[in-house]
Amino acid sequence: MKKMWEFLKNEEGQTSTEYILLVAVVALIVFKFKDVATEKLGKITEGVFSNAESFVDEMGNP
Repeated sequence: MKKMWEFLKNEEGQTSTEYILLVAVVALIVFKFKDVATEKLGKITEGVFSNAESFVDEMGNP
């Protein structure tokens, strides 16, 4: 019985089960917010390229 308690209290490192649970949680978060992130990133890149295009146009027309 003493050996069993020692085994249960042993916290030397993560087990594969803990890593699998961590990956599953991260995957659920990514899938949950995928559409929101895609929309926000689309708006950011659209704004960056729009500003860059305006800047280039201003440089070309002195």
